[in-house]
This record gives sequence, structure tokens and C-alpha cells, in this order.
Amino acid sequence: MAGSAPVLVVLAAVAVGLMVPAQAGINAELRRHLGSPIVVSAVSFVIGLVLLIGASAATRAEVPSLAKLSSAPWWSYLGGTMGAAFVLTGVIAAPRLGAALLVASMVAGQLIGSVVIDHFGWLGFVERPISLGRIAGVLLLAGGVFLLQRS
Repeated sequence: MAGSAPVLVVLAAVAVGLMVPAQAGINAELRRHLGSPIVVSAVSFVIGLVLLIGASAATRAEVPSLAKLSSAPWWSYLGGTMGAAFVLTGVIAAPRLGAALLVASMVAGQLIGSVVIDHFGWLGFVERPISLGRIAGVLLLAGGVFLLQRS
């Protein structure tokens, strides 16, 4: 069973990845009705917050103490700002780029950032040096973004 765990995690990540273009399209449609991309992003986060509060209550998740909250490094709270930038960029860029180019561009940025983070072992990741295979993967994805942009 332990050998299947990574496969299940990968499948879960793929399933969530399938939602990214849908999220961008849904939020872009909401923007057509509400106008402001910032308001649309805020609505998206409020709905997500309500769902996460419900999930926390349903699973009886422990509410962290102030001491526990203050023990985390300041930068560990920046994930939400990056999530906000991700959603806001999707709201603005999706109608202009289309689903495929938007997602490919975001994945290219994620892959480049991931290779750099892995190389230096930043943010608690294990060091994994940049290799020819990793560089080739980045270049292939960049080529895919280029081809999508031209079509």
C-alpha cells in the first residue's frame, strides 16, 4: 500500500491541475458580471475560506494557539499573497490568453521556480542540483508555451 501512495498523490495533483483552467474560466465569467478583477479574486477567496472553515470544523482540526502561530517564520505566511496573485492573474489573463496558454505559462513559471528552489534547497526542500534533464524539461515546456502562443 505504501508504494501506491505516491501514485495517488500524483493523481490527486493531476486532478487539481485539471481544475486550474476551469477556475480561470469561472473567475473570468464572474468578472464579466462583477467588473473588478480584484473583487472577483476576493469573492473567490471568501468562498474558499468558507469551505476551508467548514472542512476544519467537520474534521475537528485544532485551532492553533497564538504561541504556535507566532513560532512560524514570518515568510511562511506569504503563501496567501502568492495565491492571491495567482488568482488575480488568472482573472485578468484568461480572457486574453485562453486556457491553454494561460496554464502553460503558469506551469512554465512554476517549473522554472521549482528547479531553482530544488537546486538551492530553499524553503525546506531537499537539494536537487540542476541537471541536463531538468534544463531540457524547462526548455521543452518553454517551447510548448512558444508554440501555443503562435497558434
